[in-house]
Amino acid sequence: MSIKKTIGKLRLKLGGWKMINAYPELGNAVCIVAPHTAIKDFFIGWAFYWAQGINFRVMMKVEFFQYCGGILSWPLKKIGAIPVNRGHQNHLVEQMVEMFSHCENTHLIICPEGTRKKVKHWKKGFYVIAEGAHLPIAVGFIDYQKKLCSLEKVIYPSGDYDKDLAEIWDYYRSRKPMGKHPELFNLYDEYEKD
Repeated sequence: MSIKKTIGKLRLKLGGWKMINAYPELGNAVCIVAPHTAIKDFFIGWAFYWAQGINFRVMMKVEFFQYCGGILSWPLKKIGAIPVNRGHQNHLVEQMVEMFSHCENTHLIICPEGTRKKVKHWKKGFYVIAEGAHLPIAVGFIDYQKKLCSLEKVIYPSGDYDKDLAEIWDYYRSRKPMGKHPELFNLYDEYEKD
């Protein structure tokens, strides 16, 4: 067992976390994770991916890389974080599609809410990247109430975003994962309105 797997499993075990990964051999994929309500989500997800032995890249707002005078920039990039400047047109979708042509068994992790605050709509970038790179969308969650990290559903984009998104929402509604701050997750209410 690699040192990364050992560290990841130990980190989760010490925190009382359990794991479900129904697709350990999925290969390259875009992975969405919701609800995203706390920075701690990143560290739990990081441990999950190390424990599973899956390479990952994760999109993070550029401000994280600038904290402490940029001291965090190198270690964040080293573990797979990709800085995203959300306020500028930066051809990020094209860059991510290109990235996948040079890697294997790698998941690009995206929180479709785009922020830890409560939102009414998800950002569509995860779907556009998956379509452009011809990759499946792995659907994951971190449930603080059950202490469960899960990756147990995969969607293959059909080209009909609304249909595929409804299937993803149905999955989250059936599992009802509890975020660190559950009041910040609006998906269930939003779905009911539709």
